[in-house]
Amino acid sequence: MRIRRAHGLKRPKLRQSWNKFNLYNLSRVEAENRRNRTFFQQKWTAKAVSRAYHGETVKEKHWQRMFRRRLRAVVPMDPEQLARSDGYEQAEGRGSGLEPHPSKKQKPVSKTPYMNMTYAPLERRLDTAIFRAMFASSTRQARQFVVHGDVKVNGKKMIYPGYHLNPGDMFQVEPERVLFATGAPKDARERRAGRKARKKEKAAAKSPNESSSASPSQDGPPEEPPLDNPKETLQSLLSQARTLLTSSSSSSLSGKRKQDLRSFQRLLKKTLSRTHLFPQQSTNLTDSLDAQLQELTQRLNFNPTPPSSMTSSQEKADSRSPSPGTMTPENSSVLRKALAEARDNPVDVTKPYATPWRPRPYMSAFAFIPRYLEVHHKICSAVYLRHPVARPGLGEVPTPFGSDVNALAFNWYLRRR
Repeated sequence: MRIRRAHGLKRPKLRQSWNKFNLYNLSRVEAENRRNRTFFQQKWTAKAVSRAYHGETVKEKHWQRMFRRRLRAVVPMDPEQLARSDGYEQAEGRGSGLEPHPSKKQKPVSKTPYMNMTYAPLERRLDTAIFRAMFASSTRQARQFVVHGDVKVNGKKMIYPGYHLNPGDMFQVEPERVLFATGAPKDARERRAGRKARKKEKAAAKSPNESSSASPSQDGPPEEPPLDNPKETLQSLLSQARTLLTSSSSSSLSGKRKQDLRSFQRLLKKTLSRTHLFPQQSTNLTDSLDAQLQELTQRLNFNPTPPSSMTSSQEKADSRSPSPGTMTPENSSVLRKALAEARDNPVDVTKPYATPWRPRPYMSAFAFIPRYLEVHHKICSAVYLRHPVARPGLGEVPTPFGSDVNALAFNWYLRRR
């Protein structure tokens, strides 16, 4: 379901998206002027604007089957008070005209926004739960992740975005897809560097094929790639599988064989995308942070002097006029932190998002997790704890509309049942 203009500014409709135009539309939402409008027109308008936000990818007939007139709600109760009393004090003095003592007056209880639970059944959908867990920047993108097979529910691949989660279900999204969805996009320079890296990869993949075709009469089995660098070994295996699928001899392969080769390609790509399995190898810097720090200080002609070997007069002189070739302990700690960050979040031009990874702009306005989800962002997994409910002063279904709009929409679908 494609909409040519999902984030219009002239006649805005709110969407479940982190788009900057959607954020602007959220900032200028105003209460509708219902003067001189019939009740039918009010209900239809409320239904239209609320359905554009809740489940825009769900067909109307499908939503009407999902609609429930019973709205889930809870009332907080104090167990100690229930065990201590049977409620007789609430009826004490009733009808006698006596005013209770100010200390015995009950505190006013906030109203329960029942009508905000109109679209609660849509929160059970897998694509909506992925968006609420901040694993995707919109429900459309979450739907794409599910259809492409990047989402698992209870350890099994799920390709149906409309799957209804049950309490206790755990869903997981591929970390690379989450980094792409929540990371900042590349700029022109980074995109250019990525294209150059892909061209070099293709040239490197073609060179072993040309050398093998130039010497077909070589006796003995082909030499295996060296195992010193596992990343290069996997890249060579990936290029060989791609060559088998694109060569003219691929027509002789059976369908089952081609399917196995494609699954093998996907496995290799997922393995290569996990950079923590392949530490960055460099001839200039070693893996240890201490060795890296020592190497940089030597290259920059820094002479870190231990404080114990300095006299009081030298300390005073250094504090007044620090020499340019001396690294202070503060600078050393800052440099150590920078090296650790560069190792944990390296620059990789082959990634589809900007590296080092940084959150996408305008993300903070949408950064919240509903109460009915338990999210672990380090492993990109979440658990659907329970169905959303309404409680005094809070409706657990996130919605930009007030109770009056949701009440009109509820009445519209209530009439249709």
